[in-house]
Amino acid sequence: MPEIFVNGEHINCDKGTSFETIAKMYRDKYAAPIALCLFNGKMRELSKRVDKDGILTFITTASPAGHAAYARTAIMMLVKAVKDAAGMDVKVEFTLGKAYYCTLLGDIKVNDALLRSLNEKMREMAEKNLPIGKKTYPIDDAMTLFHQKGMGDKEKLFHFRRSSTINVYSLDGFYDYYYGYMLPSTGYVNLFEVLSYKGGILLNLPGEESPNELTPFEEEPNLYEQLMLSTQWGDLVDISTVGDLNEAVCEGNISDMILVQEALQERRIGDIAEEIYNRPDVKFVLVAGPSSSGKTTFAHRLSIQLRSFGLRPHIISMDNWFVNREKTPVDIDGNYDFDCIEAVDTELFNEDMAALLAGEEVDLPTFDFKKGKRVYKGQKLRMDEDDILVIEGIHGLNPISSRELPDENKFKIYTSALTSLNIDEHNRISSADTRLLRRIVRDARTRGNSAQETIDGWKKVREGEEKYIFPFQNNVDAVFNSVLIYEQAVLKQFAEPLLFNVQKDEPSYYEAKRLLKFLDYFVGIDTAAIPANSICREFVGGGCFPV
Repeated sequence: MPEIFVNGEHINCDKGTSFETIAKMYRDKYAAPIALCLFNGKMRELSKRVDKDGILTFITTASPAGHAAYARTAIMMLVKAVKDAAGMDVKVEFTLGKAYYCTLLGDIKVNDALLRSLNEKMREMAEKNLPIGKKTYPIDDAMTLFHQKGMGDKEKLFHFRRSSTINVYSLDGFYDYYYGYMLPSTGYVNLFEVLSYKGGILLNLPGEESPNELTPFEEEPNLYEQLMLSTQWGDLVDISTVGDLNEAVCEGNISDMILVQEALQERRIGDIAEEIYNRPDVKFVLVAGPSSSGKTTFAHRLSIQLRSFGLRPHIISMDNWFVNREKTPVDIDGNYDFDCIEAVDTELFNEDMAALLAGEEVDLPTFDFKKGKRVYKGQKLRMDEDDILVIEGIHGLNPISSRELPDENKFKIYTSALTSLNIDEHNRISSADTRLLRRIVRDARTRGNSAQETIDGWKKVREGEEKYIFPFQNNVDAVFNSVLIYEQAVLKQFAEPLLFNVQKDEPSYYEAKRLLKFLDYFVGIDTAAIPANSICREFVGGGCFPV
């Protein structure tokens, strides 16, 4: 009989007992549903079984990994429901808030009858608590299976895989592949709704911050518009999945595709610059977005476009108005909290900006991060009629940061890496993963940080974004999507050595392994074809801007 300890408590169980059986004994002790587990430090699905002594802890849907497992299982249920109700496939496009936006791959239009049928079929699956099967196939057999099922996107994806086997999931006779762990059965997915939106369907799910509650879907029109635009850009170069991208690389078409992507992005920056030019009262362009969203490169490229309209832009970092170190707030662990709005001297910032707006000369500060204080180096500025400030900082969209400035003088831009490329039609790529890989590569190059250090700090970074950035992303004049459809294939060469260097006894080992598995989907791209002004250069280096 194996020796098993759960939360420090010894339990008796037979060899072969499922982790799900043990989880049922402890589910009342957790505020959120149990979704996965850690057995001797390794993440496991609940359908796995005890095979040796070990320490067992549970992962709930209130965690990123548990929430992702809930979402994948719900998506599989939706895909099967669409096949049963409409006889066609569905593509998971992107997320809008907590909801997944999907399009039907067929001629049937979304109507009330279809929505009722999808909700009923998913509800029936949940009530029947159907098992989610899992079987390991040799890769050639998996490709044959998905060829027979008409899933050419998965067949193409596996053509470029190095691994010899593939895990295939099944649900009541339906077979599919999912990148990541799944729940053991459909009964775990008891909170969901299928809605109609913009000609497609939305699968609305609970968020990890409120796993026991299904909150109403809130429209994000600016984000939707830019995500659809990014999807259309992919269609222009016939790339919507990783398999398509890999095929383009191997056929030697990647240089033209890179140039088209860069040209489309430059055109979008030009459109934003024209909007600003057409509002002559605008004097302050406020650029904000989450970590590793390419804000600095975007600010430089936008400034060049503004110059083409006859304006004189000046790039300013709001970080230069940080309070001196002794006044920096600390978090609950006693560490400096540089992400909170109180870390910025907003009173002085508003005073300086108001003075510039009034035509006065202002001595601009520079924050010395080594000394932890503002210094003045004689950087004086007076704004004339054609001068305009491009101000970059994480709090740029927060009304507090520019409270003394008239609204007609401000133009707010939200920038982020809103990933539209999919692994395949049912597996989307997380925008947060794209930004994390960008940050791992940039931190190693510019700060000498290890992948371990960057991953360890990522949770705190994400918490800061949820508090100080995302609440203001809809109250903007423009949204810029900085993602490039090819960039994961470029980041791969830089990130893999850093991730392989994370040791097994380090806390971030399994997250590093997960990212390595993700990067294994891609055929690598050399940086030679990437323009010097590309946003990708902000992370891999070799760019023409001081970033």
